[in-house]
Amino acid sequence: MDRGFFLILGAQFLSALADNALFIAALALLKELHAPEWHLSMLLWSFTVSYVVLAPFAGAFADALHKGQAMMICNGIKIAGCLAMLVGLPPIFAYALVGFGAAAYSPAKYGLITEYLPHEKLVAANGWLEGATVAAIIFGTVLGGVLVGDRITTMLLGWGDLLGRSEWLSPAQFAILVILLVYLAAAWMNLYIPKLHIQLKPLRMRPMALMREFGHCVARLWRDPQGQLSLAVTTLFWGAGATMRLVVLNWAVIWLHFSMEQATRLVAVVAFGTAFGALIAGRWIPLKRAFTVLPAGVAMGVLVCCMLFVNQTPIAALLMFLVGGLAGFFVVPLNAMLQHRGHLLMGAGHSIAVQNFNENLGILVMVGIHALLVRFISSPVPADAPVAVVRQFQASGLPPMTLLIAGFGLFVAVSMIWIIRRHRRGINAGIMHD
Repeated sequence: MDRGFFLILGAQFLSALADNALFIAALALLKELHAPEWHLSMLLWSFTVSYVVLAPFAGAFADALHKGQAMMICNGIKIAGCLAMLVGLPPIFAYALVGFGAAAYSPAKYGLITEYLPHEKLVAANGWLEGATVAAIIFGTVLGGVLVGDRITTMLLGWGDLLGRSEWLSPAQFAILVILLVYLAAAWMNLYIPKLHIQLKPLRMRPMALMREFGHCVARLWRDPQGQLSLAVTTLFWGAGATMRLVVLNWAVIWLHFSMEQATRLVAVVAFGTAFGALIAGRWIPLKRAFTVLPAGVAMGVLVCCMLFVNQTPIAALLMFLVGGLAGFFVVPLNAMLQHRGHLLMGAGHSIAVQNFNENLGILVMVGIHALLVRFISSPVPADAPVAVVRQFQASGLPPMTLLIAGFGLFVAVSMIWIIRRHRRGINAGIMHD
């Protein structure tokens, strides 16, 4: 790999690092503004919605520009989202603007790797890219936690005393300023990405034609038996993974009495576990045995329910590592199967677009359901309301987190059992190979 590739990798790492740190900073900003609890879930929802809405068009935008240029424009959009938070735009809307930039960034990033490197280096390059993304998730989450943590708060109070203004800058605002600098560094690296001599495709404004073509690709992948099963599992995984992030943060703060900084470290433990599980799957599970990992998804759901019985930090960290490990172990082989089937059916580019659309749609649905549950459980329910289960639960005195964790874990376990049964019926009917 040469210098140009590592510039691409560095720009991707910094941009993804800032995305993950900004999520924690935006959560802290919502708490400072005393926003309702369900707004915390809607924050992630607002970021993800752009991935779904822009799915038919993001690839066309990336192919109409030099990829380094497209990535720099996308980082500029993310910077605009940070500035919008600082000047007072509601965090949910400002973070949606950041998501708009991130959604357009994704196809430019993957497309640049494909254009820049010979095909025999693509597997290694994707390994580097995914490794950098996982590292960015881990370190970005930890960075966000540190920036809104107690030590930074104490430092800002000290600076405020020197300036004679005790509330001149909140920890969340300081965190957003630091993250803004990280986005600027990523945009600066984009300037030095080699400009390749390739023929650019004109950006044709034919949204209906693009949407029809995209809809045909979605239907084709869902009709393929192996593609359908792989897509169902990866969609469930990413939806559950995004919701898990919120569940773990709330569980750590409410159940384990962690600070936000400590809670973000627990989220990072889940990411470490996912990376470890992915490594084990990549080493021991060949593509032809991809569907043998499905029971790991059931075990993951059961372990999530076990969170209700944990109140000690070392056990909590071990449990989160195991949950992440099972998640990485079962999703990596199925992700490879999905890419293989997509490449055979419609080509790699269209396949990635369809996969991104479905997985982010899964995130929208599951995070949206989480937000609605938090809103109903946390809000007072009138005596004559037809929500008897919620009213009885509130009267029991149990923390709202109990219902969320139990429901989330059971949903994942039951969904995976249903998927396993469909897989076995497909084998018995002769329409799918084991």
